Amino acid sequence: MKSSFYAYLARLRWIKRWGLKRNAYEENVMEHSWEVSVIAHTLALIKNRYFKGAVDANAIATAALYHDVTEVITGDLPTPIKYHSEQITTAYKQIEQQAEKELINLLPDPLQADFAVLIQQDKIPEEHEEIIKAADKISAYLKCQAELKAGNREFEMAAEQLVLTLGRSEQEEVIFFMTHFAPSCGLTLDGLMKTN
Repeated sequence: MKSSFYAYLARLRWIKRWGLKRNAYEENVMEHSWEVSVIAHTLALIKNRYFKGAVDANAIATAALYHDVTEVITGDLPTPIKYHSEQITTAYKQIEQQAEKELINLLPDPLQADFAVLIQQDKIPEEHEEIIKAADKISAYLKCQAELKAGNREFEMAAEQLVLTLGRSEQEEVIFFMTHFAPSCGLTLDGLMKTN
């Protein structure tokens, strides 16, 4: 059986994020997925090493790589639209679930179960999903900060909302990341070199 699964995944580089906003820096779903995966992996390790967690950091990182894979079919729907009303949220979740199934069906049968636990949100353990969602929010926060630093006020409200959301987080690993890792993300290369 020939499969077009990876041909679809390769197209994630063409799906632009933040499509309803003017961007100083373009971001695509492929690069965003990598960033969320790296942050989620780090959050999981922080949880395990500092806060007596026992999560599988590698499984979380892998699921995070696939967390927005359905957008190759659905496109990127901005968060304010996705959660604008209960009806839109419900409809979009149904579309996402159908896209998950369609992508999994592109795979040879022996691989479908392996990918289902990465792609189908209802098969991802809740504790893993919480970490991936937190990583997604941190990624969005970092994007907003980069846009604001570039003088793009289009991201002010999103940045304010993310600061509030992350500031209220009860996930200790999120607070640790925001305290120890996030601040240096706004530095220039020269600034980073001086901190080492």
